[in-house]
Amino acid sequence: MSKIVVVGANHAGTAAINTILDNYKGNEVVVFDRNSNISFLGCGMALWIGNQIDGPEGLFYSSKEKLEAKGAVIHMETDIEKIDFDNKIVYAVTKEGKHIEETYDKIILATGSLPIVPNIPGKDLENVQFVKLYQDAASVIEKLKHKEIENITVVGAGYIGVELAEAFERHGKKVTLIDSAETCLPNYYDEEFTEMMKNNLKSHNINLQFGQLVKEIKGNGKVEEVVTDKGTYKSDMVILAIGFKPNNALGKDKLELYKNGAYKVDLKQETSIKDVYAIGDCATVFDNSIHETNYIALATNAVRSGVVAAHNICGTEIESEGVQGSNGISIYGLNMVSTGLTLKKAKLLGMNAVATDYEDLQKPAFIKKNNPVKIRIVYDFDTRKILGAQMASKEDISMGIHMFSLAIQEGVTIDKLKLLDILFLPHFNQPYNYITMAALTAK
Repeated sequence: MSKIVVVGANHAGTAAINTILDNYKGNEVVVFDRNSNISFLGCGMALWIGNQIDGPEGLFYSSKEKLEAKGAVIHMETDIEKIDFDNKIVYAVTKEGKHIEETYDKIILATGSLPIVPNIPGKDLENVQFVKLYQDAASVIEKLKHKEIENITVVGAGYIGVELAEAFERHGKKVTLIDSAETCLPNYYDEEFTEMMKNNLKSHNINLQFGQLVKEIKGNGKVEEVVTDKGTYKSDMVILAIGFKPNNALGKDKLELYKNGAYKVDLKQETSIKDVYAIGDCATVFDNSIHETNYIALATNAVRSGVVAAHNICGTEIESEGVQGSNGISIYGLNMVSTGLTLKKAKLLGMNAVATDYEDLQKPAFIKKNNPVKIRIVYDFDTRKILGAQMASKEDISMGIHMFSLAIQEGVTIDKLKLLDILFLPHFNQPYNYITMAALTAK
């Protein structure tokens, strides 16, 4: 049996802790986390901010008390000062100033990620916000109660930025969404799909200002304006949502790092030092769509990595199956999901990639409650292997992307999809459904 220290107890850390305690009795598990809460579902923040759920209670699925009841020793609001990897000692200090020295046999780094802070004048003005933690969301919600917060500028049109733009507009605020790219969500979708989301946002009065670089945030104590290379936008609150970086402060001088600073891990989640594992947003993943190590910060990846690390630490050797970066978003009822590579990205990587597109109603035309579905399947013209897929509809088409995720993982060809046994029932889909038709019309 081992003494296992876990540094960080959000999605990845909680998954690892539960896996160890539920499956391997007798191990001693000691947990350190600098926050005051555990397991906050940040992906639900925009729903809370936008009053689409009753409150934040449902955004937590674990707690200090739940993990302690299983036998873990939990140190909350405790900072790690340093880790002596050679002698296997963790040095920590509590909020009250108490110093802790904890030895370990094996250690899991689940330190997560940090918001990228742009080096621009005015970033420290009052009402310039980051939104990642529970406390961040709570602060924003409290400020939204003030009538003087009328104009809100969101910088960054990735998933978080787009979701927050919707949330603020639902409060009746005047929302401007700025990004240096010419569109929103370009990491996940090709132009044919990002145009759908752009039009969706415009139709709900979101002021889109793309292809612009923020140069300065102006104000006298409080933010008043956002200045870009193309314009100036009145702002009572600014949300900086330009991305995240791995939190590698505890091991960056000792462990092998990926090009963006993430801890580089193998398929067992072990770092370059034996008995040191890294999971979640602080660590790399193996990306099946490019057959290489990559960095994809998603809660789903975090949970799986925690499970893999826990089993390996406790003697059950398993390897990660890798990931495809499967993801989704729902804005004003428009549902978009994707996995793997976009056509644009595949071509940038030098692949002989092509796409097959199809659009049709989800169900037969005689079904009254019915909406169109747009699908794109990206594949390698030479090998015929599926590289990615994108789907969009006001129907819930989310489960369909899971098949494409598995297809990429297992190297399935576009031709295998042509006669795939797909169910038909008018309540669900059409006999010649959009997946089959997209495959049949592939070049």
